[in-house]
Amino acid sequence: MKYLRVALGAAFKDGLSQDNAAAKVDVLRRVEEDRRGRRPFTIEEVKLLLDQATGEWRGLILFGFYTGQRLGDIARLRWTNVDLQKKEIHFRTKKTDRMMILPLHPVLQTLVEDLPTSDDPTAFLFPQSAPLASGVSGDSRLSQQFHSIMVSAGLAEKRTKDATGEGRAQRRNASEVSFHSLRHTATSLLKNAGVSEAITMDIIGHDSKAVSRHYTRVEEQTKRDALSKLPHLS
Repeated sequence: MKYLRVALGAAFKDGLSQDNAAAKVDVLRRVEEDRRGRRPFTIEEVKLLLDQATGEWRGLILFGFYTGQRLGDIARLRWTNVDLQKKEIHFRTKKTDRMMILPLHPVLQTLVEDLPTSDDPTAFLFPQSAPLASGVSGDSRLSQQFHSIMVSAGLAEKRTKDATGEGRAQRRNASEVSFHSLRHTATSLLKNAGVSEAITMDIIGHDSKAVSRHYTRVEEQTKRDALSKLPHLS
């Protein structure tokens, strides 16, 4: 597309064509994760992660798998974001400022019911992880902890501070998987289960022309039916 836009633009400028057709076509943009070559986790890999997870990490991973949400948003969930009677969570994403209302998969419902409760409704579901996600460094410390879990599960190599000899501008080779890969996993599983793109994107929280064009609001039961198609991880 870039080459065509340059060529057709030059032809229009030089009077060789009456218009620049390429100028009428939107530029395709790849999301940052695609540029880094991220891939989804397989079901077996998620199970390996859960086997190595300790403390609050089992809950964080399960929330990532069953909601497809970002690590920071999950870590900052409070009890006020949970409606156990309706079996759903509602929160506003930090990155896109989008209001999300998601049904709780039965696995997450059981998980939340088993979490230690607090008399303070504004308390965090994951009190140890929330301060790390809310700190100056964002969720980078949580990402580092998750990388260690991936290393223990045999899904990533241990990071070192050894010099590469390629200068400060050289980006460190990134792993092809990260916590964000759970977002890709949820997306892939929903689509493979036959869930429409519009409903999948509404659940994950991606902007979708299909959602804007065909849905003013995806009904809660529709999303619940879609999420019920995800496999049960014990």
